[in-house]
Order: sequence, then C-alpha cells, then structure tokens
Amino acid sequence: MIKRVPADSPTLFALPEGPDFAFEDMARREGFKLVAGADEAGRGPLAGPVVAAAVIFHDRHTPKGLNDSKQLSVAQREYLFEEIMATATVAIASSSAPTIDRIDIRKASLDAMRRALLLLSVQPDYALIDGRDVPPELHCRGKAVVKGDARSLSIAAASIVAKVTRDRMMTRAGLVYPAYGFERHAGYATAEHRAAIKQVGGCLLHRWSFRPLRQDDGLAEEHSKD
Repeated sequence: MIKRVPADSPTLFALPEGPDFAFEDMARREGFKLVAGADEAGRGPLAGPVVAAAVIFHDRHTPKGLNDSKQLSVAQREYLFEEIMATATVAIASSSAPTIDRIDIRKASLDAMRRALLLLSVQPDYALIDGRDVPPELHCRGKAVVKGDARSLSIAAASIVAKVTRDRMMTRAGLVYPAYGFERHAGYATAEHRAAIKQVGGCLLHRWSFRPLRQDDGLAEEHSKD
C-alpha cells in the first residue's frame, strides 16, 4: 500500500489572491534592507518606447488595490499611480523605438529597467524584476520573478507606474501624429493602427524591426529615405 505524504507545493486554494510582500520579506530575511520592484510596459506595440519603472516601498502601508496593471481599469491605474508617487520612491526610464530596432526589444526592456533602478534617489541593495531575466550590469543583487506583477507588491506598483506613464506619452504622441490614433491604442497593432500605416506610412515612433513593418518592403523603403 502506497503511503500518502503531503505535497510540498501550494495548492490552488493556497495561492495568494493578489500580490503581497512575500518576495520582499524573503530578501530582507537574507539581510537586504532596501528592496525595489521593477517592471516595464510596451514590449508588444508597433510604435512608441518601452517604459520601465522602479519602486521602493519603505513600509508596509501601500495603496489599496495594487495589482498587475493589466487587471485594472484606466481609472484604477490613474488613481493608484498618484498614490504610489505620493507614498514610495519611484524612478522611470525608457528605451526609444530606434533603440529597440538597434538592440531588440528584450535588451531594450532590460536596459530600461536597469536604468530605472539606477535613477532611484535611494539606491536599493536588492531588486525584484518582473519576468525571467535580470538585467545585465545591474548595480545590486537581483531576482527575476515570473508573473511578478501579480505576485509582488513592489513589482505591481512598478507595472502601474510604467503603464500609466507610457499611456500618457502615447496620448501626447497622438497630438503630434494625429493620423495614427496613438491616444486610442497606444501604438498596439489594432486594425485602426495597421490601416493608418498602410494609408500614410510610418513615422519616427514606429519600430521598423517589428512585423508587419519589417515585412512591408514599401514602407521599409520609404523609411530608409527619412
């Protein structure tokens, strides 16, 4: 007869309902005092920068409702953005579309997170990074956390700051390049955006290494003349 032993992994119902301080507390138990969370927004769009944010909470009093920015409404993100900016140490950095084309989106995203962490007015000695990779040449110890924006409060806050900042940047870009509707889709590959690219071509904000721009010989030729 096989003897049953308790599972060493959490059950579905034991998983946290939202992000918490478990990863931050783990780092502090190892002797690290200032723990930052870092995340980015805008890896997938056809246009605009990728924006990264880094956040340090100095106590456990965080704004209520923090979560992965993708799980929040625009109004919730805007409200939490202001609360985070008022209660935490925050820094923001970005990598432009030409940089993304030159070094690729993965490297551009990691470098933006590295620079956001470096720009913090109070330097952390440990960083929690959303995703599978720790940025190279990071100035402090780092840990990659898969789906970190849904698991760590510091990363969740960084995801909100990055998302709101990038959305605001793309809204302003819509005033400069009104033909594309950036204020409505933030540069993502919506039907409206793709139709505008076909009709009027690309602009300086477009990522020419991304499909469909890379596959459109006519647009690529036009861009090379700019």
